[in-house]
Amino acid sequence: MPNKNNIIIFSGDLPEDLEFSDAISIDCEAMGLNINRDRLCLIQIADNKGKIYAVKFKANSYEAPNLSKVLANQDILKIFHFARFDVAQIYRYLGVMTQNIYCTKIASRIARTYTDCHGLKDLCRDLLGVTLNKAQQSSDWGSDALTNEQIKYAAGDVAYLSDLKKSLDIILTRESRHELAHGCFSFIPQRVLLDVRGWENLDIFAH
Repeated sequence: MPNKNNIIIFSGDLPEDLEFSDAISIDCEAMGLNINRDRLCLIQIADNKGKIYAVKFKANSYEAPNLSKVLANQDILKIFHFARFDVAQIYRYLGVMTQNIYCTKIASRIARTYTDCHGLKDLCRDLLGVTLNKAQQSSDWGSDALTNEQIKYAAGDVAYLSDLKKSLDIILTRESRHELAHGCFSFIPQRVLLDVRGWENLDIFAH
């Protein structure tokens, strides 16, 4: 498990001079799971050099041009777990639609049809032999000062996504499902727009 000292927390936005390469891992923490009720509190980003950054937001303060520029950059792959929620939170509060998305939850559902266990904790255990402690998932992320346990949790939520992608890509390619998965990834921004505009509980493809 990553130590809390591996994560650097910024208030409100990333520094202007912070640059990322071709792929990053991203996760969000919020006050709950309802995107129209529960505000965005924290965005964590892991680069491919083992560094983890986070941006902490105060209520009603979401001007983050540097972070938004990174999220909208088509040349940087963004790896999420359950991207539908995170991308919706980002769009709802930062006003930017994340581009070039990979979702390990979708990849797992398409690749690992032999199991119903597709949570981040399940994937880390099954594919990487890593045990995640998810106890802080439902804690108060809007607090002015995060606890050491919350910070460790936040780091852990992004630290393994790149390795999970590599493992899932092997299965997707082996089972000839790689293109199907990427077609689903490309639909995520449209799924997010449906969610935030009131179609979150309706299957628009149903008869």
